Amino acid sequence: MELDHIAVAGKTLAEATAHVEAALGVSLQQGGEHAVFHTHNTLLGLEDGLYLEAIAINPAAPLPERPRWFDLDRFSGQARLTNWICRCDDLDATLAALPEGYGAPVSLQRGDLRWRMAVPVDGVLPFDNCAPALIEWEGDAHPAARLTASGARLAKLTVTHPDADALRRILAPHLSDARVNFETGPAGLEARFEVTGADRVLA
Repeated sequence: MELDHIAVAGKTLAEATAHVEAALGVSLQQGGEHAVFHTHNTLLGLEDGLYLEAIAINPAAPLPERPRWFDLDRFSGQARLTNWICRCDDLDATLAALPEGYGAPVSLQRGDLRWRMAVPVDGVLPFDNCAPALIEWEGDAHPAARLTASGARLAKLTVTHPDADALRRILAPHLSDARVNFETGPAGLEARFEVTGADRVLA
């Protein structure tokens, strides 16, 4: 399991995009639309093979046949960092090694990008959405390789939750990343970046 990307949600894609651009001082690139869950995104290429997506419900798309990923059906309030996503070489084996609740694989594609994402049946990830979403990319295509370098590097991702210690213990056998930290407190995420020599915070 490796950190793949982070997601910022908003009531609209414009709000989510503006939140990232204001916090980091960089411009996002056009993304696309997602079938199955009927969302759309904009993207930001980060250093170290990571990327960031701003995501929201696509108002021009039909209602999905199941709850949307990232708990977007219940999203309210200001745009904010809501999710972190980890990639796996074998999604089925990783899910089998984790407690129940991380979801079942859903096959997805956008253009020539193809992947499998573990999505809970109700769209809600464990630990009040503070647990990582899990993804398995199929083939060599990956969004980060196609994005213009922004000069932004993720320095630290802090996952805060009342049961942070329990989440840390669950993930410890599968994830080793010094950038990911767990703290006890109200549920939420915060990312610290280095952007062309400046420290920036995205929450």
